[in-house]
Amino acid sequence: MTSEKDRWYDDAAGPVVRPYAMTRGRTSHAAEGRLDLIALVMTEPEGEDGAAEGDHTLSPEHLDIVDRCQLMATSVAELAADLDLPVGVVRVLVGDLLDAELVHVSMPVPPAELVDESILREVINGLRAL
Repeated sequence: MTSEKDRWYDDAAGPVVRPYAMTRGRTSHAAEGRLDLIALVMTEPEGEDGAAEGDHTLSPEHLDIVDRCQLMATSVAELAADLDLPVGVVRVLVGDLLDAELVHVSMPVPPAELVDESILREVINGLRAL
């Protein structure tokens, strides 16, 4: 007898559902400008109580993203790697979740905008000198 996994996954070909089917043929999303590889995706607090499971318009991949982002913010690149999906597909799926208000996206602080350690040391030394 063939198991469920054997029917929907072929080691040589990969998953039976192709990426274009997961995104309904879309290759981009209106929110794509906000969905950089390092953009952090986090499930909305209202979305954690199972609201996503009740939404029948969401695919299993959408639900996987919501589940993975409940405990901690996860980057788009990490989601793509964890789900074994192309980054473009993950961007479209996260965009759908943004539209449904089930997740929010934030950008980490760029290294160029972080405070320099030497400046902090000078401030500490200045305070000690007082």
